[in-house]
Formats: sequence, C-alpha cells, structure tokens
Amino acid sequence: MPKSISSFELTLKSRARNQTLTNWLYGELRSAILDGRLAPGARLPASRDFASQDELSRGTVVSVLERLQAEGYISSRIGFGTWVNRVEAPRPARLATATPAYIRGVISTYKRPKPWVDLPLVEGIRPFRIGEPAINEFPSELWGRVAAHRARNFGAWLKKEADPRGYRPLRDAIAEYLRTSRGVRCTAEQIIVVSGIQQALDLLARLLLKKSDPVWIEDPGYFGASIAFDTVGAKIIPVPVNDEGISVSAGIRICPDAKGAYVTPAHQFPLGVTMSLERRMALLSWASRAGAFVIEDDYDSEYRFEGPPVPALQSLDNHSSVIFIGSFSKTLFPALRVGYMVLPAPLIDHFLGFRYRTDFRNSSFDQAVLCDFIIDGHLARHLRRMRNLYAERLATLIEGARQHLGGLLEISNVRAGLYTIGYLKNQMTSRQAERLAAAQGVEVLAVDRFTVRGPDPNALLLGFGGFDELAIRQALIRLAKALR
Repeated sequence: MPKSISSFELTLKSRARNQTLTNWLYGELRSAILDGRLAPGARLPASRDFASQDELSRGTVVSVLERLQAEGYISSRIGFGTWVNRVEAPRPARLATATPAYIRGVISTYKRPKPWVDLPLVEGIRPFRIGEPAINEFPSELWGRVAAHRARNFGAWLKKEADPRGYRPLRDAIAEYLRTSRGVRCTAEQIIVVSGIQQALDLLARLLLKKSDPVWIEDPGYFGASIAFDTVGAKIIPVPVNDEGISVSAGIRICPDAKGAYVTPAHQFPLGVTMSLERRMALLSWASRAGAFVIEDDYDSEYRFEGPPVPALQSLDNHSSVIFIGSFSKTLFPALRVGYMVLPAPLIDHFLGFRYRTDFRNSSFDQAVLCDFIIDGHLARHLRRMRNLYAERLATLIEGARQHLGGLLEISNVRAGLYTIGYLKNQMTSRQAERLAAAQGVEVLAVDRFTVRGPDPNALLLGFGGFDELAIRQALIRLAKALR
C-alpha cells in the first residue's frame, strides 16, 4: 500500500536548450527515484495537478508517467493513484576519493579533542560515564505542563523583538538565584543567556582574545576551554593544579603577562578540589595587577554534599575581573540548552555589540519555560531532592569501593559534583584500566586525558549521578574484576 503524502514538491533542474520536455521530465523523475528524493511508496499527484504545478501539458506528463511505469519505476491503480516503487539504484562506476583542499584545511585545523582520542567504546550509557545526571528523576510531566501553559500564552511573543541578552524575566530569576545560592554580586543587566558553557567560552574567547594572546588554563583541566581558546589562535598556558586549586605562583612564574585565566574554583575539573581562599585572593590580585580577565566556570557547583556551599570567586572581586559562567544542563536535563554569563558592567555594551555579529540570541520559548519553572519554585525543590539522591549514590559508590576495590583503587574524599576520582594502587596505568574496564562493560576515564604538560596522576574518573544504587554496585564488581 503506498503511503499518503499531503503535497508533492520536487525541485527539478532547468531544461537544456536542445532537450525535449518529455526527455527532460523523464530524466528528472527517474533521477529523483534512484537517488532517493522520491522515496519508495511516495504518492505522485494526479497527472492534471502535476501538469499544472510545473506548467506542462497533461499529455507530456501522461507520456512520461506511462514510460516510468513500463520500466518499473512507478505503479498505479484505480482508486489508489500512482506511487514510487522500490528500485535499487545502479552503483556508480567509481566514487571520488580525493579530499578537496578546503576540507584538508579543516581537518588539519580542527582535530578530535585529546580526551576522546582512542577512547575505548562501551555500548550505550553505562556506569561510570561522567556528565550523566539522573534524567529519569527529572519531573518531566511537570516540565511539560509548565511548557504547555506557556505555549498557550505565547502568541503575543511572536510580534516582539527578542533581547540579545535573553528574556528579561529569566535574567531577573537567574540573578536572584545566583545572589542567593552562590553569593554572586549581580543584577539582571549583567546576565547574558547563552546555550551553555561551551557557547559562553566560544563567545568570550572571540571577544577577549587575539591570535597569540597567552591565557592560563588548569592542568589537568576542562578541554572545552582549551578548544575555545585554541580556535581563536590564543597561546595556551597550562598551569598546575594541586589540593588548593590552580597554582597562581606557578602561573605568574610561567607567564605573568597572560591576558586571562580559566578556572573551576568550586569543584575543579577533573580533580574535584575546591580552590582555597588564599589562592582565590592571589588569583584576583594577579588579575587586577595584570589587567587580565578571569573566567569562573561554576559547572555542577550546586551539588555539594559536605559542609556549607562555597561562595563564588566573583563574590570577592572588586575590580571587574571575573566573568562568571554556568548552565542548567546538569541541574535539569542535558537537552535544555540554556546557560548564562555574568559580565562585569564595563564589558556589557562591548559584548552586545559583538553578539549582534554572531548568533544574536537564543530560543525565547525555552527561556520562558525555564523562567516559569524557577519562579514557581520547582527548580529549588528539584535541587533539594537531587542533592539527597546524589549524596546517596555517592555513598553507595564509596562503600562499594571499600568492599570491592581495596588495594586496587582509592576513591577521593571529595564530596561534591556528579563524579569522583579514584587513584590506581595496583601498578596498572590508567589507560590499561580504561581498556580492561570497557571489556567488562564499565566506562571510566583516565585523568591523564585532561592533562597538557602535567604528570599522569594515574587516576580514573567515575561518574555516579546517572546510575541507581544497584547499577553502581554491579558495576563496581565488574570494575574490580577488570583491575585485578
């Protein structure tokens, strides 16, 4: 039975001067069937409609359709109309294998990021993949009701010009949320809505850095920052990290005149440490003296399971040095592409002038739904519930590791975020551990994938956020088998 389609729109090439209408139409329809533009089962319009649509005589169309039917490309039946048959296209004599020069340039410039090179593949989402929140615990039906209510009242928005800074009520809500939960000193005027952390880094790199400008990054650290800075031709300056966070004294020794620094002070990626107050003050002092910027990535800081929340670095800044960035993708769900930047007031107009040259703005509808979700108190309730859930899952991981991984892997005492770090104790390298764990259906990441110049800490990252307690226990047993 042919499938029904509501309309028939097919772009046909222009007819050559010496080509008859019949041969031209036959060739175009035959090519469309063979290359899949007209899929098997697609219904063709009646010959009269076809002729009218392409300004052809009905006789020409009938002649072409009869020929295509005789050759088996289409079928027709009274009462059912005409439809496309399943036809195997002839194989081309030879496919082009040479890579065009413009593609070779792209290949040499944009290589696969180091963390994902030679990564052992584990089918599906398995423990202990990092960056996976508990999606099945998100109140999706509640979100759907909030979205449906907003959609019913969305018509007037279609006539409004969107603000490149983002939906104003959402910016108000984000500013209040950050002041309360993170101690960030800001107003809605300083909030810029973006699609996430990576877009924020990309925009800031293009705005603030020029080719060969030196910029500090944490080593080991988040590779997305290096990608953004490298894309604009900046000079990456890896600065070592220890239990107190980035070593400011080492950064000054290596490159005192850097244009800026990227840090994750609340929960350093990937080591998980919190930057000490002494380091925070030293970093701000250096930035003020050097006239440098500091990008504070507040990734997954909402989940701290021990001790009081640590205020943002930005809350200590008195010289407009810090640019604070964050995202809702881990607190809510990854498909929600809404993040934010808190810009120092003197930078706002410069950024807006720059953004008019780029993507200009993000989806207003998603912002409106998120705004309602926050204002109605759903975000705060969801975060409280998820903190308890993630704390339980981390406790299960720590307890299970003590039971099954003694002498093999020592779990860090950091109690924050959606992943933890384990240090190998069995003379095995982290890359060997990766491969052997993958063979057991367990996904772990070697920390040295995120180093630039620093030594290999011989450690593994284990994400626990997206996996229930039973899955964590079973995966620990398989991981122990892999590490023995």
